[in-house]
Formats: sequence, C-alpha cells, structure tokens
Amino acid sequence: MPKISRRLQGLQAKVEDKDYEPLEALALLKDTATAKFTEAAEAHIRLGIDPKYTDQQLRTTVALPKGTGQIVRVAVIARGEKVNEASNAGADIVGSEELIDEIQKGRMDFDKLIATPDVMPQVAKLGKLLGPRGLMPSPKGGTVTFDLAGAIAEFKAGKLEFRADRTGIVHVMFGKSTFSPEDLLVNLKALQETIDRNRPSGAKGRYWRTFYIAATMGPSIKVNISALRDLKLSEAG
Repeated sequence: MPKISRRLQGLQAKVEDKDYEPLEALALLKDTATAKFTEAAEAHIRLGIDPKYTDQQLRTTVALPKGTGQIVRVAVIARGEKVNEASNAGADIVGSEELIDEIQKGRMDFDKLIATPDVMPQVAKLGKLLGPRGLMPSPKGGTVTFDLAGAIAEFKAGKLEFRADRTGIVHVMFGKSTFSPEDLLVNLKALQETIDRNRPSGAKGRYWRTFYIAATMGPSIKVNISALRDLKLSEAG
C-alpha cells in the first residue's frame, strides 16, 4: 500500500463518508486544496456503461461557462486561406504539411490540435503519436472543422473534450481550486448536463453510479448526484 502523507491524512479526516450537497462539496474541495501550487478541481464519475460496446461509448465536449482557469495553446493544421484564418483567429501555432512533419519529429508545445477535414488524411499518420496524449483531432471532439475561428474561440474560452475510459469512468478537470464554489458549481452543472444529454443509446439501467470531486492533491469527496441533477441554476449563474 502506498504511504499516505500526514498532510493527506489530515485532509481525509475533514471528509465524512456521506453524499455531500453540491455547493457544500465544492466548499470542502477548496478547503482541502492545500498544496503549494494552484490545484485543479477534478470530477471522477462512474457511469453504468460498458465502453467495449460501441453503443455504450461516451465521447463529447463540454463548454465550461466559467472557463478552465488554464491558458490553452491551440495548434491548427490547415491549407491555403484557412492558414491565415487560423492565425487571425488567435491560434498559437499554424501550419500545413510542415507542421505535420514537425509533430512527427516530436513537436508537442500545444494543448489542443484542430484540423480542417481536407488535411485529415495526412494528419491520420500522427495517430500513434497524438492518440495516447488525447490530442488526435476528431469530429466528435469538435476538433475537425472548417469553422476554425469558432473552434479556436471555444477551446480558448473553456471548451473541453472528454470521454469515458474503458471501465466506464469519466475523469474531467472542471476548473481551479481558486475559483469560487459558485463558479465551480456552474461548471460542474454544465458537465452533468452534458453527460446526461449525451447518454449512450445502449446504456441500460442506472446511468449515474458514483460521483466524486477532488482537488489535484486532495481527498475524494462524494457528491449527491440527485441533488446536482435536480439543481436549477439562475440565469445569472
């Protein structure tokens, strides 16, 4: 068994074995984020799906209304006029075949890679490099598109791509521990609604199994799923 640090033991003692109301859970997440760096707020959600079946897979995007708290470096692979369009729209790195070559040689100084549909046959050869890092452009992830300005703006503003892993668990960063509990709740609610809206057609029985949140170096805090799903946030939120 890995040794639990005294710091984490102390934090775990603050967390009761119960389903917390969403806002109470988020306040506790902030209270247990005591590392020397700004910790991320993470959600770990077990769903009643078996992703080995294609009709039980979940892969989609969520637009976090309060952003991610991170600076997102966006790279774009395109051709012709679309290269200038990407540059003008605020992409950090833009290129065509030469950028594909650079990535093949190990260039990875970006957080999100967007490609236009016409270059995807060439981008496909980067699959082995980009796939394991979750950087491979995909239509489902909103990263294969001709609407470069829209995609760049969305990802820089807080749009995230996520998927259920092979055990049916979703791991998503939904903000920073420095956000207010209210802002974290707005993002968490957006995540819950996205997961409900994209329920796989083959999902049978109880869809939501367990829902935990945690700071990067903090203990897991169990969230009352029904309370979160029933929650109605005001338009001002």
